[in-house]
Amino acid sequence: MKPAADDAAAPIMTAHRARLIGCRGCGRVWPESQELCNRCGTQLVPPDRRCLQAVWAWMAAGIIFYIPANLFPMLRTETFAGLQGNSNATIVGGVIELVRYGNWGVALIVFAASVVVPIGKFVAITWLALAAGRPATVASAHRRLHVFEVVEFIGRWSMIDVFVVAILSALVQLGFVASIHPGPAAASFALSVAFTMLSAQSFDPRLIWRGLPLRNRRDL
Repeated sequence: MKPAADDAAAPIMTAHRARLIGCRGCGRVWPESQELCNRCGTQLVPPDRRCLQAVWAWMAAGIIFYIPANLFPMLRTETFAGLQGNSNATIVGGVIELVRYGNWGVALIVFAASVVVPIGKFVAITWLALAAGRPATVASAHRRLHVFEVVEFIGRWSMIDVFVVAILSALVQLGFVASIHPGPAAASFALSVAFTMLSAQSFDPRLIWRGLPLRNRRDL
């Protein structure tokens, strides 16, 4: 009986080694010679590490816009036509204000959606892009896939801060008494989230299972 180490080191049959190509639209596999998916009509493109250029580009744009999103005000509040003073709240400043007034639950949600989630996505996408196409065991490949699925799942919740600003700006318009307007950080934060989502969508998850070079040496 062979030891477990030999079994773990044994080659794993993948779609690439079986000369099959997976459709990025519906997930069905087809022979490498086929150009279009007969199920959804998507063009069949083999996994290529050159797609990581788009991943890095979109993520760099997301990071660039995330910086002013935290430096500039997210909300501008005007009360009593300015007689009682106007206030500008950044993301972190808004969280501190919520904690000061005892709204710990709302403060935690805003902090998680506006600070923890974006920074976590930057770190996760960077790790996936660095690890894509590199040799991996089955366990590490599954770990990469789980990270990718988490990034895709939480991406839809990253806009919660922008939604709060939009709702408050629409509802709190009391003219002379009080009014709330979105600050310049709202647009920067929305663009940062959009670019980060594009970065995650540009990542080809098939590279997780393909610890092979970019091309065969005969194609270089």
